[in-house]
Amino acid sequence: MLKRLRYQIAVFFAVIGPGFITAVVDNDAGGIFTYSQAGAKYGYLPLWTLLPITLLLIVTQEMCSRMGAVSGKGLSDLIREEFGLRPTFLIMAALVAANLTNVMANFAGVASSLELFHISRYISVPLAAIAVWLLIVKGSYERIEKVFLFACIVYVGYIISGVLVKPDWKEAAIYSVRPVLIMDPGYITMLIGMVGTSVAPWMQFYLQAAVVEKGITARDYAESRIEVIVGCIVMSVIAFFIIVACAGAIWSHQPRDIQDATDAALGLKPFGDYAYLLFCIGLFNASLFAACILPLSTAYTVCEGLGFESGVNHSFREAPVFYWLFTFLIVVGGGVVLIPGFPLVKMILFSQVINGVLLPFVLIFMIIIVNKYRVMKEWTNSPLYNMVAWGAVVIMIGLTLALVGISVRQMFT
Repeated sequence: MLKRLRYQIAVFFAVIGPGFITAVVDNDAGGIFTYSQAGAKYGYLPLWTLLPITLLLIVTQEMCSRMGAVSGKGLSDLIREEFGLRPTFLIMAALVAANLTNVMANFAGVASSLELFHISRYISVPLAAIAVWLLIVKGSYERIEKVFLFACIVYVGYIISGVLVKPDWKEAAIYSVRPVLIMDPGYITMLIGMVGTSVAPWMQFYLQAAVVEKGITARDYAESRIEVIVGCIVMSVIAFFIIVACAGAIWSHQPRDIQDATDAALGLKPFGDYAYLLFCIGLFNASLFAACILPLSTAYTVCEGLGFESGVNHSFREAPVFYWLFTFLIVVGGGVVLIPGFPLVKMILFSQVINGVLLPFVLIFMIIIVNKYRVMKEWTNSPLYNMVAWGAVVIMIGLTLALVGISVRQMFT
């Protein structure tokens, strides 16, 4: 029994990476702003949403990971094979548009986090873009994954910040399990935003592509499933401490709206340099991390869907479309942040609209494919799992459509 346990632990550490990285990077600059805003304006009340968010994330991520391990193909590859080139092309086009605006948002996060230390964005953004490009273009999958896993560890800074603020832990515990629904448009919008940022289309494509490139098979899948679940739980734990830190530092003194994630960091400054610095470091790390993952995810998705060679284990000469698309997203995403007066907030809202329109199609394609015996063999969904999965899809469609409506209204007001 001890020997088998040792073997399972060894396999777990061999497969760790795709699921953990995908879930944790979901806390990017936009996600951190959303959770910071929730804590700063509404305190501990929104914490109850993290339990259903975790469940939704686990259901969708587990299906993607399982499809990658069993089929040995990426999600866009399977969509093209099962549904044809036309719907695949339309999904790819929408995904590129959405992810490009998210890349802009994360380079803006890099800029704003370092501007707190008086480093100009005209220095920080080009250097960050060059670092991201060199890491992906010159690195192998194993080396890149190690860098990404280290970036995951840096998120611990948010947990420490939350502890240093000394929030009301009793209230945090109570509202983590007590649903609170206030008929206030701002509160409803915030709840939808929290759920809407938890399951994004890019995550499904990146996770499945990473599982395939790492070489995880059905034989290793039991341990890979644990890794996916652990990653989803860690994501929610980090979100919990971001909300708690802002509730303790800002809401408990004067509930208010914040303009961006750096505004939340400044709110922690009265509680000591360490809380402030760790929050700033976390924001920089999360923004830079996502600025790597999102263009990489887009390049994987488009190249798989359209039949081009893809993967960081290939050279630039072997996969030119993959690397040129990655380069294009980095250059445009970073360059736009340097344009004075560019309407970045409207672009971020536009990306939410595209994500909201795209996500229902992606989720429906996923469930149809994962239930095809020809593709999945005995690894298809059980009836109970299908019920949970379709329930999750219905909830996500309803919430994301609501988010689209809110975002469209905000864009034109």
